[in-house]
Amino acid sequence: MKIVFLAPFGIRPKGTVIARMLPLAGELLKLGHDVVIVAPPYTNPEDSGKTETVRGVRLVNITLPNLGKALGALPMAWRMFRAAVKEKPDILHLYKPKGYGGLAAMLLICCARLGLRIPRLFLDTDDWEGKGGMNDLVDYSTAEKYLFAFQEQWLPPRMIGVTVASRMLEDAVLRMGLGREQVFYLPNCVDDLPPGNGQKIRERLGIAPEAPVLILYTRFFEFSQEKLYDVFAKIFGRVPEVRFLVVGKGRYKEEEQLIAAGREHGFADALVMAGWVESQEILDYLAAGDVAIYPFADTLVNRAKCPAKLTELLRSRVPVVADAVGQICEYIEPEVSGILCAPDNWQDMVDRTVELLQDSELRLSLGDAGRRHLLDRFNWRQFADQLCGFYKQ
Repeated sequence: MKIVFLAPFGIRPKGTVIARMLPLAGELLKLGHDVVIVAPPYTNPEDSGKTETVRGVRLVNITLPNLGKALGALPMAWRMFRAAVKEKPDILHLYKPKGYGGLAAMLLICCARLGLRIPRLFLDTDDWEGKGGMNDLVDYSTAEKYLFAFQEQWLPPRMIGVTVASRMLEDAVLRMGLGREQVFYLPNCVDDLPPGNGQKIRERLGIAPEAPVLILYTRFFEFSQEKLYDVFAKIFGRVPEVRFLVVGKGRYKEEEQLIAAGREHGFADALVMAGWVESQEILDYLAAGDVAIYPFADTLVNRAKCPAKLTELLRSRVPVVADAVGQICEYIEPEVSGILCAPDNWQDMVDRTVELLQDSELRLSLGDAGRRHLLDRFNWRQFADQLCGFYKQ
């Protein structure tokens, strides 16, 4: 089959293309299919108009119009539409029911209603976009919020099939009137890559080899910042030699707020702020940790999410203490492949994290089991094969 993936944005710096589309496209290529990604590179405008090959997959970056966001929306959608149709695919799979790709898909649906022949349309959704979802977290304009909420409801029932990244999204799409045979559960998965070189990162960051390292791999918006400060302060009070390795960057200067909280609560000297890390170095940074925490508030947007960062931690053989919310409960088997806490029980996250920091045997056991569980149940090769069957069905 010839398959075109319509990306929601460019390949950098956001994670959906790298963490979800690209590995899936690579596995479909190995199964003998021709896969092309068409992307609007407004997040990486230096690639405007370029066609490149990434991990064996051809990536077509459309040319960005010089008209601004509002005036450029329809030209962007038209160029995505033309680039996709030019490939003459059998399958066109839209990733995220929103934005420029969503407008291009709406145009294709209008063409079908006019009697024109179009590829078979599929949709992938990995977030809740409307009220209570990403619309409430991102500083979109009022018009954008209205459009994205409308697209999220209008597009799925008009698709041949919908792939969903979480069980909550599966239920939401079924409530839109699709038959169960039209919905395919496609969580974020991993490739079987070995853990990285954590010692290299410790040396780079000046962390002693014997120091216990707690990893926080995050974008910050998934949890209460007050919870993070409380957890760090209490862990530091019980394990004063700990180092908090914070990998990731927030939208609203949360890193600066964390440093200020560290000074206020006394754990500033334990903070090691790595900031945004390029994808090729993530494995090494994660391998530098002994334990990871994954705080995750019990909100609508979190219940819908499929946290790729959690899968990267588990694959890296780092034992994880996480809040039991949404898709996290699919990835972690409690007390076997990780530790789950009630999201409102901050003290439990502290206690279980300290327990792991002080018990090397338990850390190794949970870390090994977490990696095995992930690779056994959530690997891209297995789900790519099932996706092919879904397309053909």
